Amino acid sequence: MTPQQLKKALQAAGFEVFRTAGEDIVLADRVRENLILDSGVRLRSGTPLQVRVVLRAQKADFPSEEEGALFERVRKLAAPALEAGFAEAATAVSKVTDPADKERTLDTFYEIVFAKDVDGGVENAVPSLKFAMSLEKTAANR
Repeated sequence: MTPQQLKKALQAAGFEVFRTAGEDIVLADRVRENLILDSGVRLRSGTPLQVRVVLRAQKADFPSEEEGALFERVRKLAAPALEAGFAEAATAVSKVTDPADKERTLDTFYEIVFAKDVDGGVENAVPSLKFAMSLEKTAANR
């Protein structure tokens, strides 16, 4: 299926689509009636389909911790996903810059993408997508 066909199938299954980015259909998280955000959950086209979820820790929440410790926080956050068959697929460090001053970093996100292959069509991916949508996406300072 092409990303556009997947987008239509996801909408028919009751999901809101935030955007299409290459081979990924990014699902939306409706925060309020008039506000949707990137949910961190994607469905990647291909054979097999792949459900992907991005989990992260924000440096501002843990200012004294080093990169390795922040990634470990994300891995602990991912325990339910790992138990459900997701596996670590990629890591990234993303700087959030001030829109008025690109030289000023507001925060840094330490992100890990977890993925799970799903055989069959979108209907087979729906349970994993719903599960991924239910996950806590950001490590909290508790």
